[in-house]
Amino acid sequence: MSAKLTELRWHGRGGQGAVTAAKMVAELAVERGKYFQAFPEYGPERSGAPIVAFTRISSEPIQIYSAIENPNVVLVLDPTLLGTVDVVDGAPDDAVVVVNTEESPEALTAHVDFGGRRVLTVAATKIAQETIGRAIPNTPMVGAMAKATGLFTLEEIEEHLRHSFGKKFAQKVIDGNVKAVERAYKEVQG
Repeated sequence: MSAKLTELRWHGRGGQGAVTAAKMVAELAVERGKYFQAFPEYGPERSGAPIVAFTRISSEPIQIYSAIENPNVVLVLDPTLLGTVDVVDGAPDDAVVVVNTEESPEALTAHVDFGGRRVLTVAATKIAQETIGRAIPNTPMVGAMAKATGLFTLEEIEEHLRHSFGKKFAQKVIDGNVKAVERAYKEVQG
């Protein structure tokens, strides 16, 4: 993704960390000298309710102040949303869709219509459970997003995690999140 403006739309459920992931990507952008916006759009504010979060990244100041309607990148943290939410609504034909599922992109697109858009999959919840000890897929999804888009290198994300998480978490938590990002970056399919 080399466009001046990249727009990411995150689909998840309350408690899965979509808002945190959107903010983490914004922090990565600002550390790289980019401009950013990151904000959520809540429905019913309860754990498990569908939520949408947005991230804009640009090499120039951003003069847009609305929800993202035509995302270049769509990230789906909960595959059960695919039957209830049109996650690719408004996404251009060349958008990238990254879905948290253990299915391959071929198996997923056999029963979900993404309108021909490029689909990648990653077992983010499984990775999170095995590396962090909690089924929160947001950090692995950031790793998968980086691999899918080239917006950030694996090293840039690891550096960010060590620095920002180092202020508030134990070393075990930091190491688990770094491992989660590494695995997702390497294991994303598509």
